[in-house]
Amino acid sequence: MNEAISETITVGQLGVRFLVEGAGSNGSVSVFECYVPANSRMPAPHSHDGFEETICGLEGATTWTIDGESTEIGVGAAVCVPRGSIHGFENRGSEDATFLAIASPGVFGPGYFREVGEVLAASAGGPPDLTALAEVMRRHGLTPAPPAEVHA
Repeated sequence: MNEAISETITVGQLGVRFLVEGAGSNGSVSVFECYVPANSRMPAPHSHDGFEETICGLEGATTWTIDGESTEIGVGAAVCVPRGSIHGFENRGSEDATFLAIASPGVFGPGYFREVGEVLAASAGGPPDLTALAEVMRRHGLTPAPPAEVHA
């Protein structure tokens, strides 16, 4: 059964569009596209124990930091983020980027992005409520990364 492609969910500067949700794959996989504007980043490094996440570059390039190691994912490149690995991404370039994310099993869905988008929108351009963001993350199976240690 073919389902219509979902709407784009705005999460800060990012755009997320689910192509396959867990319910449409017998829970085996969730697949979504993520649009990352030039010179932007995902501000909440995290890990998840309930699923692996494979990232495939579609347009432009994003830089992924996974357990402290950075790798650039451009068109046709891919990386797997293992369960429990702390990761985040950014677009360091001057060109917008898009990647495909495949989460397996399909326990992760659009509700997470909608809720994070609401928390970010409520900040009205100011700093987001970090406690509220952490609560949303935990509710959807993500663990916020501890703040990086500051070395004097």
